[in-house]
Amino acid sequence: MAGESKEELATASAEAPDAFDELVGAMRRPRAKVDFGGGALERRSISQQVADRILSMIKSGNLKSGDRLPTEQQMGIAFGISRPPLREALKALTLMGVLESRQGGRYTVTDLSPSRLVAPFNVMLSVGDYDVHEHFEARALVDIELVRLCTLNATGEERQRIMQHAVDGRAFFHDPVAFRLLDIEFHQALNNAADNRLLAALAQGLYDIGLDMRRVAITAPGAIEKSVAQHIEVAAAVMAGDAATAVAAYRAHLEHVRDTTIEAMSKLGAEP
Repeated sequence: MAGESKEELATASAEAPDAFDELVGAMRRPRAKVDFGGGALERRSISQQVADRILSMIKSGNLKSGDRLPTEQQMGIAFGISRPPLREALKALTLMGVLESRQGGRYTVTDLSPSRLVAPFNVMLSVGDYDVHEHFEARALVDIELVRLCTLNATGEERQRIMQHAVDGRAFFHDPVAFRLLDIEFHQALNNAADNRLLAALAQGLYDIGLDMRRVAITAPGAIEKSVAQHIEVAAAVMAGDAATAVAAYRAHLEHVRDTTIEAMSKLGAEP
C-alpha cells in the first residue's frame, strides 16, 4: 500500500485488530461496494456519514476506549472518499470528545467518560448568546431530577455532607466569594449523591453557564441569606428522605436564582 510500511500496518493491526481487519477488508473490495457498517457512502453529507459509521463501530464495541484508528490514508481507501471530508468527520468527533489526536497525526478513541463527552456542550453554550429563561428551563429539568434521585439514593454520609454544606453557608452572609465556593460544593454534593454520572455532568455544565451574571446577582442585598435558607430546606428534606418536599424546595431555589440573575442582567444592561 502506497505510503505505508509493513511495520506500520502490523502496528495498527496489533493495536485495534477488529477495526483494522474490517478496514482492510473494505479496502480489498471494489470501491463501489465499500462496507463500513453500511452501504457505500452517499455523496451528500459525506463527513456526517463517516462520523456516524465510526460512532456505530464504537457503539457496537468494535472500537473501544484506547483503540488507535488506522491512518487517514487507510480510512480514506476504506470509505472510498478523499481526505477533506474524512478530516472534517474526524475533527467533528474530536470536538465531540469521542476521538483525540495524538502525536503523529493518528486518532485514538477517548475514555468516553461523561465529563469528557459533555465538555463540548459546555463550551458551545458558554460562547453562544445567553438566554436566562432557556438556561433555567434546562436546569429545572436536569437539577430537579438529580435532587429527586439524591433523596432516594444518598447514603447516610452523603446526606450529612449535604446538610453540613447547607448550614455552613450561614457563616458567609457577607462574603460572596466564599459563599460561591461553598455553593459549588453544595450542588456537587447533591449531584454526586444522585448516583447518575451523566446527569451530574450535565448539571455541572449548566451550573457553569452564566457565572459572570451570578457573581453580580449574589451581591444583591439578602441574596445570600435567602439562598442559604433554601439550601437548608432542600438538605432537610433530603435528610428526611422526602423527595416531594426536596423537589419543591429546590424548584423555589432555582426560581430565586433565576430572578436574581435577571435583575443583575438588567442592571448591567444585558438582555435576559
